[in-house]
Amino acid sequence: MIEVRRGSSPIVLGLPHTGTDVPDDVRSRLNQRGLALADTDWHIHRLYDGLQDEVTFVRTPVHRYVIDVNRGPDDASLYPGQNTTGLCPVTDFDGAAIYRKGSEPDAQDVEQRRVLFHAPYHAALSTELERVKSDHGVAVLYDCHSIRSRIPYLFDGELPDFNIGTNSSTSCAISLEKTVHDICAAQSGYSLVTNGRFKGGWTTRHYGRPSDGIHAIQMELAQSTYMQEAAPWAYDPTKAGHLRDILKRILNALRDAVQTGDLT
Repeated sequence: MIEVRRGSSPIVLGLPHTGTDVPDDVRSRLNQRGLALADTDWHIHRLYDGLQDEVTFVRTPVHRYVIDVNRGPDDASLYPGQNTTGLCPVTDFDGAAIYRKGSEPDAQDVEQRRVLFHAPYHAALSTELERVKSDHGVAVLYDCHSIRSRIPYLFDGELPDFNIGTNSSTSCAISLEKTVHDICAAQSGYSLVTNGRFKGGWTTRHYGRPSDGIHAIQMELAQSTYMQEAAPWAYDPTKAGHLRDILKRILNALRDAVQTGDLT
C-alpha cells in the first residue's frame, strides 16, 4: 500500500499528502466539501519526479482526510494557539466541515486508521532512512509539501513561495538549512521564509536528529508557483518547469553536501 522507490542517494523524499485514495467506508461519510479533496498537495509527486535519479521516494496514496501521516499519533497540535487540522481532520483548511453531520470519526475510527495507514507509512519511512544512513553514514529527509497561497483560516495574507521548515533550525545541520535557503533566495521572482508559518510538521520534528545522523527539512511550496489554485487544480507546465530547475538544484546541493561532509 505504501509506495517506496529505493535509490542510492543520501536523500529520502517524503510524500505524505499527494494521495487521493479514500476507502469506501470513509468516502460514504464525507460531505460534498470533503469529497472535493481540496487540500491535496496536488501534483507534488509529479513535480519532484526525475529530479534526481538515485533519490528514494516514500509515498502514501491515502488522502490526508482519511488520516494525516504528517501529524503525531497522539494528535498533539503542532502550532498551539493557531488554527490547524488534526490527525483525522474533521474540517478543511478553510475551517469548514468535511463530514456529514454525525459521521465524524470517533476514537475507534482514528485508532483503526492509525494502524492501517499511519503506522505503515512511518514504518516504511523509518526503514528507508535507516538504510540510507547505513549506506552513507547520514540520511537527509526532504519532506515535500504544497498548499494554496491564500488560506485566511490558517494564515494572514499571502504565503511566500518557498517555506522552509527545520523546527527552528534544530532538525538539520545549519549548513543544510543555509544551503536550501540560499538557493531559494537567489531566485528572481520568488519569495521565501525559513521557519515562518510552517516550521516543519511532525515528520520533520520526529525524524530530524542531526546528532544521530538524520537531518530533516520540510519544503512547503505555494501552489501558485506551479499550478492553478482552484478546481480542477491544473498543473502549469511552464511554471512547473522553472520550479523543477530550482528544486533539482536543491536536491543536488543537499546530496553534494553529504558527500563532501559539509554538515556543520
